[in-house]
Amino acid sequence: MAPEENEEFDDGVSTISAVDIVDWRLRTFALYDEVRKLAATDPFDAHNHWRHERDRMFATHPASALTDAMKASFAGLRTADYDPSFRMYAPLLPEGVGEEMNVSTGTDGVVPFVRIGTFELPGLGSLAAWRLRSYGGGIFVPFRDATAGKEGGSYGAGRYLLDTIKGSFHGLRHAGVEQEFILDFNFAYNPSCAYNEAWACPLAGPANRLAAEVPVGELYLPA
Repeated sequence: MAPEENEEFDDGVSTISAVDIVDWRLRTFALYDEVRKLAATDPFDAHNHWRHERDRMFATHPASALTDAMKASFAGLRTADYDPSFRMYAPLLPEGVGEEMNVSTGTDGVVPFVRIGTFELPGLGSLAAWRLRSYGGGIFVPFRDATAGKEGGSYGAGRYLLDTIKGSFHGLRHAGVEQEFILDFNFAYNPSCAYNEAWACPLAGPANRLAAEVPVGELYLPA
């Protein structure tokens, strides 16, 4: 997505204005708000809306990760059709709490994260959930699955499942006394560096790698 807290942009020229970045951020937050409302009654409709709006923003917005040359031949992001079996509900378990992860970037130094727990996902494995410890905060859950780097699969360095500082969050539900996160892999998306190496993006470390395949969400179509 656009250059924001977790993803830093530096092309040596800085052609994207601060106003453009703010506009992208507001549009992205609004999109996820619409997605949560639609998904409450029909996740398929929510997914179709998400796909359409992301394609439109990537194709037209000045803060898109795509350069003007890329936009000229852009025909849409490669996103799989919705599969309800990959919409999951999981409590945040205390495993790993307090572990630190410091991500070095070429644009913003070291980006610090602290682990706030673990999601156990039947049939897939476990994923660490992280809190960004710098300005803005937020919950961050990247992942890399068995399709990564394979022909027709997903981006080799992994994708993002949740990144609340960008609005990428699908909500919570209460199952009795337990609070569960909605984890919908159909909305997984590539970091901006998948399309433009001017971005520096935190990626999935060892605690965020799945041995299983996740063939849904945004897959990889090299620029």
